[in-house]
Amino acid sequence: MNQKSEQDFVEKLVTGIPGFDILSEGGLPTGRVTLVVGTAGSGKTVFASQYLAEGIKRGENGVFVTFEESPQRIRKNMRSFGWDICKWEEEGKWAFVDASRHPGEKPLISGEYDFDSLVARIKYAINQVNAVRVSMDCLGAIFTYLPDKAQIRNELLMIASVLGQIESTVIATSERSQEYGEISTYSVEEFVADNVIILRNAIVEEQRRRTIEILKYRGSSHKQGEFPFSILPDKGIVIIPLCTTETVEDGTSDMRISSGIVQLDVMCGGGFFRNSIILVSGATGTGKTLLSTQFIAAGAHNNERCLLFAFEENREMIFRNAFGWSVDFRQMERDEKLRVVCRYPEANTIEQHLIKMQEIIEEFQPTRIAVDSLSALEWASSTKGFRQFIVGLNSMVRERKMTALYTSTTPMTLVSSTSTSESHISTTTDVIILLRYVEVYGEIRRGITVIKMRGSQHDKQIREFMIDTQGMQIGKPFRNITGILVGNPVTGFYKPK
Repeated sequence: MNQKSEQDFVEKLVTGIPGFDILSEGGLPTGRVTLVVGTAGSGKTVFASQYLAEGIKRGENGVFVTFEESPQRIRKNMRSFGWDICKWEEEGKWAFVDASRHPGEKPLISGEYDFDSLVARIKYAINQVNAVRVSMDCLGAIFTYLPDKAQIRNELLMIASVLGQIESTVIATSERSQEYGEISTYSVEEFVADNVIILRNAIVEEQRRRTIEILKYRGSSHKQGEFPFSILPDKGIVIIPLCTTETVEDGTSDMRISSGIVQLDVMCGGGFFRNSIILVSGATGTGKTLLSTQFIAAGAHNNERCLLFAFEENREMIFRNAFGWSVDFRQMERDEKLRVVCRYPEANTIEQHLIKMQEIIEEFQPTRIAVDSLSALEWASSTKGFRQFIVGLNSMVRERKMTALYTSTTPMTLVSSTSTSESHISTTTDVIILLRYVEVYGEIRRGITVIKMRGSQHDKQIREFMIDTQGMQIGKPFRNITGILVGNPVTGFYKPK
């Protein structure tokens, strides 16, 4: 009879590294060795240091075994993340085991490395600070002293066995020569570790992009695939778990809210549903920013906290344009009903933008957000990176039950073509509004239509609209014109079926 006992359950240690405990579904398996591999500059030393730093914040002391960099360099480099290692050493919370080569030392000959002494030093340091966590960085530095892979494997097994006996949860880092291919330099490290994590810093469409993947998690569940992460000056590694957030059962709402434009509310069957995602698509100058401005103004008028992320225009231009449409953003900010955040897309990676947006949302707690525009971020990132940004942003909006409006720019002439932002977000949005230029007898006019309104009837006509000092004024439907949506308007007689 096959019965599972309590011993079959793998207990996990919460690492505290932002996003990793979601990705690993609870943290690192306790009492085991986890190998973290990556090329130069992928973030291995930061990961190993942050693992100890987050542990100390939770009352779990640690030992850092360094085979490559000196403790002095590690203390200095990690200080920029806000980790005061010197203070922790004085308090008996952090201990170094320095196994690195010092300047002037002669290189060891194969077989001369004293692993018995090293293991004794590690055990002594663990006992001195009563360590729960151990980081070893970087194993590849000592493998050069060993004559063959068999001896490397034997020594690794010996170290893992000793550390396993003292029930420490260990992270060991190792170099690899390429982002994809062989897991580690010597192709044996991964076979003696219980868990294997890969950090990558690959070039994707001429841009560096960091990702993390849990390749092996012996006897324990975890999320599959690569997930983006960033290394931030004041935080260290921050992993974006994307769509790992569980679906919110009560995320939908039957309550209607105003778009800020009375005629558009009528077209949408009474307004937008609260907690919905709205995509506004159109060519440059069709009124996307105006629509997002009136959406924000309607929220502030209803005493909602509103947040505008602008990736194309600076604050002065945004405030000036809003005032020209009789919307006073400055007064809204003074009343703490609005926060305007302006950032240039090229200033940071797409992952850093998403992390910063999440921080601001958590701090300001808005009920409405507008992003103007997604296309600006799309053009400054890789295709895959942008797709994952959309997934992460939508997950964030759904989880916090906010109402979000995104704008997306389409080409001026080939109106029928869609941007990446449209193609990747259209299936996950609740409302899609198209703004189009319409040529009528040599005159350029503007048209608006609602092509999607999830859970509600809506006006399916293409209506003309004007822009004046009061904002968007929507009028009557276009008549006797076809081909507007495909960018080839043709006048003729309209004959209803």
